[in-house]
Amino acid sequence: MVDYINEELIYSLLEKSKNVQKNEIREIVEKAKKCKGLGLEEVAKLLYVEDEELLNEIFDGAKFVKNKVYGKRVVLFAPLYTSNECANNCLYCGFRRDNKELHRKTLSLDEIVTEAKAIEAQGHKRILLICGEHPVKTDIKHFTDAMDAIYKSGDIRRINVEAAPMKVEDYKQLKEHGIGTYVIFQETYNREVYKKMHPVGLKADFDWRITAIDRAFEAGIDDVGVGALLGLYDYRFEVLGLLMHINAFEKRFGVGPHTISVPRLRPALGWGLGEIPYLVNDNDFKKIVAIYRLAVPYTGIIMSTRESAKLRDELLSLGVSQISAGSKTSPGGYAEEEEKADQFEINDHRSLSQMIETICDNGYIPSFCTACYRRCRTGEAFMEYAKEGEIHEFCQPNAILTFKENLMDYGTDRLRDKGNEIIKNALNEIDDENIRKSTEEKLKEIEAGKRDIYF
Repeated sequence: MVDYINEELIYSLLEKSKNVQKNEIREIVEKAKKCKGLGLEEVAKLLYVEDEELLNEIFDGAKFVKNKVYGKRVVLFAPLYTSNECANNCLYCGFRRDNKELHRKTLSLDEIVTEAKAIEAQGHKRILLICGEHPVKTDIKHFTDAMDAIYKSGDIRRINVEAAPMKVEDYKQLKEHGIGTYVIFQETYNREVYKKMHPVGLKADFDWRITAIDRAFEAGIDDVGVGALLGLYDYRFEVLGLLMHINAFEKRFGVGPHTISVPRLRPALGWGLGEIPYLVNDNDFKKIVAIYRLAVPYTGIIMSTRESAKLRDELLSLGVSQISAGSKTSPGGYAEEEEKADQFEINDHRSLSQMIETICDNGYIPSFCTACYRRCRTGEAFMEYAKEGEIHEFCQPNAILTFKENLMDYGTDRLRDKGNEIIKNALNEIDDENIRKSTEEKLKEIEAGKRDIYF
């Protein structure tokens, strides 16, 4: 058994944190605003806050930290599902092998390219490649062939991969074929709950899954994303479990996660649960996002279209820095809608252009940046910039440049007017005069027809 997660310690911390004085909570929030992160004991205390006044102070702290580290940018991407065939039987998932209601499909390479082009036609430049776990249908070659074909066929500039645990040799192949971020969710950090939710299949091995990040690092992949599926167990336990996991691999490899995802369990066609075991309400969900931002300030927080449009908009200010838009969760869903093939129910059906307009209306700048991945600002190099609050020096200019390109190639006249005003304001927020002038020069190059310019 891998001892990354000390359940006894988690329960002890939670028990001791149930009755904390207001002044102590305020001290923790003030400490977090220094953007150096928080310890498990401090996070445990924040997790029990229910007082509205204190919650608002936590939210204000999260807004402060996000703006200081990441500025007002919001990165956009779309998932590309290549297969819903799966050998596992995860009770919460529509792809589970015993689901007889699901139409099964694995895309051919040509179909994968067609999907990628459909995503690119929306205006996206980065995708998340994702599929069910099947030893034959979705082996390592399935991923590497797909990555090669997508990169060669169009202008997708970054392919992140969410995939089941692999051997070091397989991770090395992902690295060689140009993976951006490797994403894997432990789902739940409680062993007993994990065993119950994953009764059979390759995914039933808790230890093989929790050490996947280690093998990815050993293979040279230093950009990783993690998350817990909220709703399977007590969210307080899951938050501490996730942070404990992060502490473990950061201590071993000197690198924390590039992203933390916050998926909240939603019903799926043919799932094996009668109800969500530990329902997380909207207020607690907002608290979780804000606490992640305070606890791990250098890490991007990702939110999918599982959540409502209203809630997603609200959470932009509380710490979310990456969102999917115009998403489909079935193989072939972009080119031709597949009936009864989705992994879960989508709750935000806005198109990418609608999402861009909403981001602008909220005072943020949409970003399609893929520069860090191609400038080798990943892993330890990225963490060095992010932890010192310097990543913003690259993020703001690159967000401006990629947004300008998107407006020119895909925007309507109305969106261009609105977007250009956002760009003007964003330029004024660049403190370094040399960087600001260089950004303005690069904007002129984009207006003249040049593409894919970045710092």
